[in-house]
Amino acid sequence: MQSVSDRWYLLYSRVSLVLAAALALVSSVNQFAPQYILDSQESALTYMTLGFALMQLVYIVFIYKREVAHANAWQATLILYLLQCLTILSLVHTTGEFSSIYMISWLALALFSGLFGTYAITGMCFVISLYFILSSTSSEGVFEVSTLSMLGLFGSYLIGILSYLVFRRYYDLKTNAQISKLSGALKNKQLQSEILIQSIADGVIVTDTDGNINNMNSTAAVLTGWPVEEALGINVHNVVNIKNELDEDIPSNINPFSMVIAHRQATSNTYNLAARDKKTHVVSFVVSPVIIDKSNELAGTVAVIRDVSNAKAEEQRRADFISTASHEMRTPVAAIEGYLALALNDKVSNIDVKARSYLEKAHSSTQHLGQLFQDLLTSAKAEDGRLVSHPAAIDMGVFLEQVADSLRFTAEKKGLLVEFTIGTSNKSNDASAGKKVITPLYYTYADPDRLREVITNLFDNAVKYTENGKISIGLTGNPDVIQFYIRDTGPGIPKEDVPHLFQKFYRVDNSSTRTVGGTGLGLFICQKIVQIYGGRIWVDSEVDKGSTFYINLPRISSLQAKELQTAEAANPQLNV
Repeated sequence: MQSVSDRWYLLYSRVSLVLAAALALVSSVNQFAPQYILDSQESALTYMTLGFALMQLVYIVFIYKREVAHANAWQATLILYLLQCLTILSLVHTTGEFSSIYMISWLALALFSGLFGTYAITGMCFVISLYFILSSTSSEGVFEVSTLSMLGLFGSYLIGILSYLVFRRYYDLKTNAQISKLSGALKNKQLQSEILIQSIADGVIVTDTDGNINNMNSTAAVLTGWPVEEALGINVHNVVNIKNELDEDIPSNINPFSMVIAHRQATSNTYNLAARDKKTHVVSFVVSPVIIDKSNELAGTVAVIRDVSNAKAEEQRRADFISTASHEMRTPVAAIEGYLALALNDKVSNIDVKARSYLEKAHSSTQHLGQLFQDLLTSAKAEDGRLVSHPAAIDMGVFLEQVADSLRFTAEKKGLLVEFTIGTSNKSNDASAGKKVITPLYYTYADPDRLREVITNLFDNAVKYTENGKISIGLTGNPDVIQFYIRDTGPGIPKEDVPHLFQKFYRVDNSSTRTVGGTGLGLFICQKIVQIYGGRIWVDSEVDKGSTFYINLPRISSLQAKELQTAEAANPQLNV
């Protein structure tokens, strides 16, 4: 394709806009006030001419820019050029053919055919040749050629050649080759994308910013029960019917598609997918935003859906086994621990120092084993939703202070300072200074026993791994979220270990962890408990500078807290 720079085409379109507007104006006046203009029959400024002029105006004003954006300036301007050729030829034909005064306009138009390369010049020559043959053939079939028609024909040829010689120096052949190559590549990329999406084993659904489905592969069609051709253009919420573990509908404000569009952040979770054919699949659901790189605009979402029904069933069987085994083993372990305690009791038995040392080690190991079984049982219940929870409205300021006081002795026994802070107020320092402390009320709705379990676990870890310094417990928040943290001055956690901390049985491999020991389940259980109440737990840590574990929980207002407390007082069974 031979073409000049886009600026030539844009300039041509602007000039054409002025000429089309002038032609439309003159034609209108000639039709509605002919006394001021030439006779319409002689000038051919009829309704047909007005129609052609208006077509050009509509194309330039409403269509041209869009065509330039979606195609290219060469193609968009060529369409305008063809409309102008039709207009001039109609004027030539109705006013004397090759002897028409409008032949000058035709020859002027031919001079610009070179803007569009040899294809446009050849097309222009073909059209004038065809018109020459038709106009020179009488109704009786006699071919009569006039001097003017020959001049008009060969004049068009010569001007076409001249146009090519004038404009060829401006042809950007390298850019044109790149455009052609990119155009072909784009088609290939689209085809490749379509093939890729259809070949992915997981379900893939692509939506626009309104939530309407633009693309979907066959796997997603099987999972949802919707044929691809029926789902396209339908709102994704009507096609993808997801529910939580209790088989309850997901509210629209926390639906993963809505959240990704609202916050432009990827989200992932496991849901029950109710298909159109009434089948239910347990699916892993990952929804990501589609961002246009240059403009940073949100173009839509893409969801990857994986059927994990079999894996979930296998996980459930494994959890049931762990739960049963842990529960059954706790009884003999408790008996062993009891007998060892009796053996170590001076009032019950007399043993020598060496035997006592062995029994103490056995007793300690038995306690560790009992804790492991307890943690296994708790983690299994947390995974399958059987963890008992009795949520209540809690004033986290009072609650944390009470828990901190009960845990303080463990840290102080090791020589560590315990610091408790609400907002910007250090309660320990303020109380010792005799200051009156007024703190905001941070209410949340959760089970206090479960939260105490989380805080105790984090606090005990901080004490175990901190040799000197202090343990800080803090509380702050905003109107929507309360945040509390437990900070230590221990050895810190390497960056490569941080992403795995909340996995089952994962332990940081260093000298301190090998010395202290542990089950590797505590942080996993903490995360599961926090998630029950719609919260989030994470850690910030740096080697040799300590670690800070943060927990965010939804905050409720004082009015909501009072209403819940009133309801609990009226119906004590709510907390049973």
